[in-house]
Amino acid sequence: MNQVAEKKNSALATFDMEADAQQGTQNISQEDLALPFLKILGQLSPEVNKRDGKYVEGAEPGKIINTVTNELFDKISVVPCHYKRQYIEWQDRGTTGSGAPVAIHDADSDIVSQTTRGKDYKDRLPNGNYLDNTASHFVLTLGDTPSTALISMKSTQLKVSRKWNSLMMGLKLQGKNGLFTPPTYSHIYNLSTVQMSNDKGTWFGWEVEKMGPVTDKAIYDMAKSFAMSVGKGEVEAKHGSE
Repeated sequence: MNQVAEKKNSALATFDMEADAQQGTQNISQEDLALPFLKILGQLSPEVNKRDGKYVEGAEPGKIINTVTNELFDKISVVPCHYKRQYIEWQDRGTTGSGAPVAIHDADSDIVSQTTRGKDYKDRLPNGNYLDNTASHFVLTLGDTPSTALISMKSTQLKVSRKWNSLMMGLKLQGKNGLFTPPTYSHIYNLSTVQMSNDKGTWFGWEVEKMGPVTDKAIYDMAKSFAMSVGKGEVEAKHGSE
């Protein structure tokens, strides 16, 4: 019996999965994939509510969650690959179809000139919808298995986004022709959360800390490839209401 078992285990071990890499995925395009969001959990996030179908064990306000894998983090290291700012048009909660944006407008669009500030401090269009000035940071998360993700910053977090952009633009390296600004995916940043407040309430926001340069060529190449894909429009974010 032992000899039979050993033969079976040996047969399983000879499977060459690398030779069959990506088989079965031929018909899977970017449209069929979900780009994970890295978001901060708040008091009202369904992931922290034990009675909600979206509850995630261990989730609590202030933690960072990967919306596809449901992994939770207190701090996460990322390589920023691409940045994009847009005006996302939403309907109010409870309105039919409000689970997804009505439209997404480029940052240089004149759509903002058509808005007026409502009593709720939202920029309202004539049709009643409102605009969210949204900064999207496409990143490569580091860890045992590096993966792509998106961090969406808006409202109070736009200040954090501008700080992060300033850190990236402020980097200078000495080249053969003098100082130059390296690509954003040349350096690693640590993301964590911090409690914030104003006269409207208290919440958790992003904290960004520059760590150092990318030293692993495989990581650099992966980040560069993702940056180029986003830049070409091959990767689209599927924004959803929160």
